[in-house]
Amino acid sequence: MRAIKNIPVYIINAFVDNDRGGNPAAVVLEADAYSAGEKQAIAKMIGLSETAFVLGSDVAEFRLEFFTPTRQIAHCGHATIATFSFLSQKGMVGQRSSKETIDGKRDIFIRDNMAFMEQLAPEYRDVPAFEIRIKAALGLKDVDVPAFAPIRLVSTGNAFVIVPVANVDVLSSIVPDLNLIAAISEELDLVGFYVFAIGTSRPGRHASTRMFAPRYGISEEAGTGMAAGPLACYLYEVMGMKISTFYIEQGHFMERPSPSLLQVGLQLVGDKINSLLVGGKGMLVDAFKMNLP
Repeated sequence: MRAIKNIPVYIINAFVDNDRGGNPAAVVLEADAYSAGEKQAIAKMIGLSETAFVLGSDVAEFRLEFFTPTRQIAHCGHATIATFSFLSQKGMVGQRSSKETIDGKRDIFIRDNMAFMEQLAPEYRDVPAFEIRIKAALGLKDVDVPAFAPIRLVSTGNAFVIVPVANVDVLSSIVPDLNLIAAISEELDLVGFYVFAIGTSRPGRHASTRMFAPRYGISEEAGTGMAAGPLACYLYEVMGMKISTFYIEQGHFMERPSPSLLQVGLQLVGDKINSLLVGGKGMLVDAFKMNLP
């Protein structure tokens, strides 16, 4: 691997809540010259949960590639929001843009200093054979999971197990078994577990959440756009919350809290979800140059 000097890196907190908290992502612009191995090494050195590399595209305005410290992933919600919020602040995009990723093109919309990414209509899968192990991985008793709200695998492009719990106290007290979560995630080909409770820190919001993705080197994440979309679909179609816009809190119960606010708008045809937009605000918190030895 060649040595590369003076790589510009921007750290953007995505999904900030009143300009506080949020989930940090690294953004590297003009990354066409870097090999896959070099991108992986850069992401590992930066050490955040995801790094977004911005490249040219023949089919979209930009091509984005996402790397965790351990591997490349197809999509990353918070790194997408971070990237396009930053591009908007630099005057590099208008009110509508697009991204190419490993598995296709997605539209991006900019509104009121917030970036929104398109996700696909949801796909659901029951996982009854895994429920005992899923509860064990989160230290949950049967009474902690509402009988009327099933554990379910949901995907709007990336798959998550959506786990309802009885209340915010249960949510905050979870001590995850990361090895077991990683093993189950590998078996089901998940990004991770998205655990939620109905109850929030402020009125007008709809759910509090925690996200665990040790399969991708993430013990817990402050804001996960690719998981908030599936949860909003679950709330609408499984729990019968027949509204089209959801506000979801995340990051409050981490070891180092970093409150995040994610907004999901369902695009409905009749009462069926056709697609969805997930977004929030990104804020630049650091910029530096690094060298790859």
